[in-house]
Amino acid sequence: MSRVLLLFGGRSAEHEVSCTSAVAISDALLEAGHRVIPVGIDRDGEWWIVDSARRPFRAEGRPAALRLPDGRLLVGDDDLGYDVVFPVLHGPYGEDGTMQGVFEIAGKPYVGCGVLPSALAMDKDIAKQIFEAAGIPTSRWRVIRGADYRSDPSGTVSTLLKYLGSPVFVKPAELGSSVGISKAEDPARVKDAIDEALRYGDKVIVEEFISGREIEVAVLEGPRTALPGEVHSAGEWYDYDSKYEDDASEFEVPARLSDRRVAEVRALAGRAFDAIEGRGLARVDFFFEESGRGFLINEVNTMPGFTPISGFPKMWMGTGMTYAELCNELIEIALAK
Repeated sequence: MSRVLLLFGGRSAEHEVSCTSAVAISDALLEAGHRVIPVGIDRDGEWWIVDSARRPFRAEGRPAALRLPDGRLLVGDDDLGYDVVFPVLHGPYGEDGTMQGVFEIAGKPYVGCGVLPSALAMDKDIAKQIFEAAGIPTSRWRVIRGADYRSDPSGTVSTLLKYLGSPVFVKPAELGSSVGISKAEDPARVKDAIDEALRYGDKVIVEEFISGREIEVAVLEGPRTALPGEVHSAGEWYDYDSKYEDDASEFEVPARLSDRRVAEVRALAGRAFDAIEGRGLARVDFFFEESGRGFLINEVNTMPGFTPISGFPKMWMGTGMTYAELCNELIEIALAK
């Protein structure tokens, strides 16, 4: 069995989600017979060897450093050898291709998508352009740059609402886990939503509101797809709290779809995975307008949440794979690259 460097935490807004995911993955890898070296990255970017007996995991402990270009993990003068990296890092500085580039330089195998697909999927605007080019239906959207918006806020919002209608969803173009996302109906609220999204970056994506079901598909390299799941949110929409903190929200596997629709959405998920040159794993999210346009791709997450209530592992478990088998499969895929 392998020595796995389990990397979690990070500098993004999704730091706590990553810490929660890492606990479950660590336990699963140990169950599968691997040795786990848990390393937490704090919000300042410092690396720490974590005491795995302390729950929940926190990015603190003994200071560590990754040396480049050889990829050695050093604690003082000690070299902690490892065979493969499992980067449980969500959002910027982890899921966007930056950390993947580090391990490409080091020549170390790692779980998940490479630099290009990670970067493409993280930018929701670029990803939508790729999906359109591949013939995968998606919702209508517009992109706002901070400088352009600040030069004419009222005019920008008026143009948006004329094209997209009302309400709209406003989100940072390069974040995940519903961080910084707002639903807005009138011009004043849209302005507030844009101001909030601009706190996380200079590029904001504004999308039309879709009244439809939320369907997700888990993908492994191949591509192989799991049975789709459906989000039943207790709130108005599936926000951060609904995903990670609200027990009232439910994720149903398999989604209640006809066999034809199941085959259709699984095929679309596989096409989306291939369109961004995916490898390892991804979760592909759709809206489903039953009496309208059918499936509309929302986004691809190249490192989806792995918490006990996350959709990605639930879909594979609903397809017949245990959590430990899934984590072990990801390690085997990484080592086979």
